[in-house]
Amino acid sequence: MTFSDAIKDTRSGPRLQRHKMTDSEKYEAKLGFAFISPWLIGFSVFYLIPMVASFVISLFDYNLATNEASFAGLDNWTRMLFDDPNTWSSLWVTLRFGLIMLPISMFAAFMLAVLLNSLNLWGRNIFRTLFYAPALIPFVAGALIWGQVLNSQTGWLNRIIEFLTPINAVGIDGIRWLDNPTLIPFTFTMIGIWGIGNMILINLAGLQGIPTALHEAAHIDGAGWWRRLWTISLPMVTPVIFYNLVLGIVSLLQYFLPPFVLNGTSGYPEGATNFFMIYFYQQAFDFSQMGYGAALAWFLFFFGLALTIILFGTQKYWVYYAGGD
Repeated sequence: MTFSDAIKDTRSGPRLQRHKMTDSEKYEAKLGFAFISPWLIGFSVFYLIPMVASFVISLFDYNLATNEASFAGLDNWTRMLFDDPNTWSSLWVTLRFGLIMLPISMFAAFMLAVLLNSLNLWGRNIFRTLFYAPALIPFVAGALIWGQVLNSQTGWLNRIIEFLTPINAVGIDGIRWLDNPTLIPFTFTMIGIWGIGNMILINLAGLQGIPTALHEAAHIDGAGWWRRLWTISLPMVTPVIFYNLVLGIVSLLQYFLPPFVLNGTSGYPEGATNFFMIYFYQQAFDFSQMGYGAALAWFLFFFGLALTIILFGTQKYWVYYAGGD
């Protein structure tokens, strides 16, 4: 039999018949679409359509103040990637802050969750509430509070440092947390750690999901607290750590409100607060270059997507899923 004859036999053979939905199945399908339609409408109106529109706008030289637009093609993209050094400097400011903030916040959140999960801690529920409470405060209000706490002349932090140490922390010559470019990453790290309540809560849920039989068996075998933490608790919560890591990276790439409220959009001092989102806001709204701002937003989206894909590619080497391969 030739190849053409085989093809003819295949075509002439019995065909798979499409399943015809019954009236009850059609009703269930319509009911299902009716239930998910609010989400579909919300996703389309508030996410999908604006994303498509912003990509189209990135191809135009669109002035927000005059509402005038002219087609620019890829000019905004080439300017952003090859002609504008502020794109890469603002991205570096963001990444530098992330390299400091993310490891410290994740380590602090995990260790505090371990502490709050301890049966030997008196008043655990009170401490859990206190550690989570800052996460309930609006970001703008929290940033304004920290602006007063870090004030070089009247701030509580400088007064406490001067009271406890011989350092002259108060006054013009004191510690200027918001004016010293060297201290800026650590200043905003301090503010960020204050609001890690959600991360603590997620870690705490992961720790409480570990079977107690594992800890009891290890304790009987003579394993100490640190050994049980390192060989049982940490591997079992790696999916939670991975989840926090992905959300943390996405949040850091969008870091905006604290530097915006405390230092504005000028990048003061010396460009130390010129985060990528600050630069995007400056171009899109201060300078009304909405087309260029849209290109910056899409660049950040692709950059964050690339980092997320890399993270998901590495999880098979260090994330342990119970019952998985």
